[in-house]
Amino acid sequence: MASTTSARPPGRPRAGVNTKVFTATLSTVDDLGYARATVERIAAAAGVAKSTVYRRWPSKGALIVDCLLDAFGPAPLTGTSRAELMSSTIRWVAATIAEPGVGDAFAGVFSDAVSDPALREILSSRLQDPYRLALQDALGEPEHRVLFFIDVVVGVLLHRMGMTGEPMVDADVDALVEMVLPQFADGPNEA
Repeated sequence: MASTTSARPPGRPRAGVNTKVFTATLSTVDDLGYARATVERIAAAAGVAKSTVYRRWPSKGALIVDCLLDAFGPAPLTGTSRAELMSSTIRWVAATIAEPGVGDAFAGVFSDAVSDPALREILSSRLQDPYRLALQDALGEPEHRVLFFIDVVVGVLLHRMGMTGEPMVDADVDALVEMVLPQFADGPNEA
């Protein structure tokens, strides 16, 4: 006798909701700016209820952090030397921040985190720590040195976005690479 039950769990299909919300988030941030990209507007752009968004993310900041994790993906730690690995990492961060909505979302959540300790914890533990740990492992550098690398690279790129509204041009990314690499040329530095 054939079973009449479905293999699908009851309720609405969930596949693709995160993708739709992340796409809508970056699109809304790109169109309206971070401050005006409310959860309500993001939900409407995604074609989902606001409650659907809040069930997955307790705040706009938590949504933005997960959206950034999705946009950046795993760190493509490539290269046969320390210099190549660091250069490719800087170029990857610059290219991702230049994608529509990403730089604005990153700068906005970063700015909000300055006065929101809970968001700062989410930003640090969910976004920064996985990349920091991957870089520490790949470079054999101590935490404080990798944090310095992240601070310099991301700080410069976000500063440019904040001051001009535009991502850093390739020639300036090249200059950033040339400025940062000598700080790590000799390998791990415990000082």
